[in-house]
Amino acid sequence: MWPWGIPLRSRLVTKTAMHSLFQHVAITAGVTVRVSVNFMPEQSRVEAGRWFWVYHIRLENGRDDTVQLRTRHWRISDARGMVNVVDGEGVVGETPILAPGATHDYVSGCELTTSQGAMEGHYSFARQDGTLFEVAIPRFPLEAPPAD
Repeated sequence: MWPWGIPLRSRLVTKTAMHSLFQHVAITAGVTVRVSVNFMPEQSRVEAGRWFWVYHIRLENGRDDTVQLRTRHWRISDARGMVNVVDGEGVVGETPILAPGATHDYVSGCELTTSQGAMEGHYSFARQDGTLFEVAIPRFPLEAPPAD
């Protein structure tokens, strides 16, 4: 039993389950960014050269202070080497505040004109005193399965 009352086996099972749900992880300055990505054939129009993925992001505040996500910076690349940079306020219209131990989940999507690509970037977070720091978003592949 750990001091906080959760049996070690339960914590290991939870960690294993989290890894299977979120294959891509980055930790920066005590903030964890987990990413799960899935190709969406029903949203794609392969015959028109359009492939679509949905990604689920979980932000976890492992710090001792409260932080707020302010901005996002994405670098989205396709199989032709084209790079699209996307900068903006918050995520899906929100600038979540994360108390110590808190999490925030959101889902978004990405369309490419190639069947493969990748996404990576960073978030800008604010400390309670207003100073900013960057948190890495791990690079994750966008890969459609081969056509039948």
